[in-house]
Amino acid sequence: MQAEPIVTVSHTGGCRCGAVRFEASDEPHHISYCHCTDCRRATGAPVSAFVGFAADNVRFTIGDPRLFENGAASRSFCATCGSPIAYADARLENQIWFMLGAMDRPEDYVPTLHAYVCEQLRYVHMPDDLPRLVRSSVERSGSPQ
Repeated sequence: MQAEPIVTVSHTGGCRCGAVRFEASDEPHHISYCHCTDCRRATGAPVSAFVGFAADNVRFTIGDPRLFENGAASRSFCATCGSPIAYADARLENQIWFMLGAMDRPEDYVPTLHAYVCEQLRYVHMPDDLPRLVRSSVERSGSPQ
């Protein structure tokens, strides 16, 4: 009798030039759009989309991204091509949020809600039936929702 092969789920991605690559070995815990001003400035896009994983199950397989830290939040990017990679927040213990566009198969990660619609640009219209949260979609320790 042959043993069943162990199947490991792998979610992969990286920057535009390939200098930074990563993989997550578990399923995402959160997929959402964010309309906040900070995400807009960090990405240059009118709205951002993220896929969140437990940081313990993520590893960088090629290169190490650079970090820009601002208080409890840090954003990683490729030092070579400048591509935004991920967001982490010390108030969100053991979580990392990859930019949906940094994933190899972004079509596999369908957002389930909109966050920070209080900061949404008035000309951004996304005709879906997803929940729209005034502020954050996740509770941060020490911060109001």
